[in-house]
Amino acid sequence: MSIASPAPEPPQAAADASAARVLELATGAVRTRRLAEVEELRLAIRWAVLQGHPGDDHDPMVTPGGDGTPGVREHAIPELAMARETHPATTRALIADGLDLVHRLPRTWAVVEAGACEPWVARKVAVLSRALLAEQVGRVDRAVARAIAGHAPSTVLEIARAKVIEADPETHRVEQERSRHERYVRLSRSDELGYRHLIARVTSGDAAWIDAIVERVAEILAATMGHDHNHDELRSLALGWLARPLDLLKLLLEHTDLSDLSGDERPAWAADDLAETVATLCSLPARRLARLRNRGRLFVHVSEEALRTGVGVARVEGVGPIDVRQLHEVLGHADVTVTPVLDLAMRRRVDAYEHPEVVKDHVWVQTGGDCFPFTPRTATRDGVDYDHAVPYDDTGPPGQTGPHNSGPLRRRHHRTKTHGGLTTRVVGPGRHLWRTPHGQAFLVDHAGTSRLSPEQGEAIAEAIEDGVEVYFTTEVLEYAPA
Repeated sequence: MSIASPAPEPPQAAADASAARVLELATGAVRTRRLAEVEELRLAIRWAVLQGHPGDDHDPMVTPGGDGTPGVREHAIPELAMARETHPATTRALIADGLDLVHRLPRTWAVVEAGACEPWVARKVAVLSRALLAEQVGRVDRAVARAIAGHAPSTVLEIARAKVIEADPETHRVEQERSRHERYVRLSRSDELGYRHLIARVTSGDAAWIDAIVERVAEILAATMGHDHNHDELRSLALGWLARPLDLLKLLLEHTDLSDLSGDERPAWAADDLAETVATLCSLPARRLARLRNRGRLFVHVSEEALRTGVGVARVEGVGPIDVRQLHEVLGHADVTVTPVLDLAMRRRVDAYEHPEVVKDHVWVQTGGDCFPFTPRTATRDGVDYDHAVPYDDTGPPGQTGPHNSGPLRRRHHRTKTHGGLTTRVVGPGRHLWRTPHGQAFLVDHAGTSRLSPEQGEAIAEAIEDGVEVYFTTEVLEYAPA
């Protein structure tokens, strides 16, 4: 009887050869990816060339790139975006960067085309230098072309920023002044646990003072809340106190002894007229003080069962889904106005061009957001236009305005639909069929955006004329009465 011996271990030479092959393939994969991104840029540039002339006097042209780059039809950009399955703004940025590289940064573009650098770095350089005139940007192009193939991205971008300033210091000063008006405070959407990021662009001085007051409140909270919270958590809690100035002032007064402090030693928040301010606040009746609280409006969607049991998910527009038990964190001590849920089975129609509020509510709840293809559902109810899918006709039949012929669109998407040759139809509750001038078809519904063949788009459009909704599966057509 023979016993099979275990397979011998591969010799070290074979293992080394295999490792070397993996490294070789990794290098090749990087180059393949870079060249694929180059091809995307080339196609975007080609589309801009094909769409470089207006169709008529009402076809606006835009110049996405910098000085010296050609224009492109504004309403042609969304159709390329649909083909790429991206938002129009993403595709517009790709066109702008490609045109800048070809027309303004040719030396850098040559390195990019050869696959010798990361295209995203070159695109970032195009953005950084976009404000320069055509005769100024050459300084940036020469410096970046020498560095982009061998230096880290951060080094290349530092070189680009320095050369942009050198090329036009006056414009840089103007940009600094312009950026003063571009400060902002924004909120992210809620994550899966109900938390959000607050992002702000402020002056260095304001940032330092905000940090100081947050740190001071965190120190007080550390003393009053025990040791159940780490320092970062306490700072997060402290930031929330800034939204309640009366409570914040009370907290600071209770934990700061001002009696022994001279004017120079007083905290930054303790102004010279603090005593007068406090006296004024103390003299106000409680009803007047209540009016000093902030006011706002939130749209919260929650089921009766979730409210009754305290178990479930609530959806807050502009925030996202949260555990229903976290509603008190969002609503705080606010006075809450509750409106009943809409019956979406009703056929709300009016004989007027304007959408009544109840129709807007119906359309918004039924659609769930901006119905433009490949658009994130982050718009709010008050941030969209309510567009007639089939244009309103003053001499047409009654009942043209209603959920059967309406879709929410951001203003830019509304203009693109109106002037860009796109057509749309409401082909069922919350279902919107889009077709482009070059034969593309897309269905936007609760599942997102789906690409259809032209024949499928035509079938859906024709069926809805007879009151029939068409649903495509992988094998068969499904029909449902509208």
